[in-house]
Amino acid sequence: MARIFGDVLPETTSDERGDERDTPSSADDWLRSQVPPHHG
Repeated sequence: MARIFGDVLPETTSDERGDERDTPSSADDWLRSQVPPHHG
């Protein structure tokens, strides 16, 4: 069956696990760095 359907999905999602690389502060920092100067 694994040959047909591939790998088994994880029991939890990345949202539930709380991935460290997607912390709100890093997402906010990324968003602020993408805002053009005339919108700041």
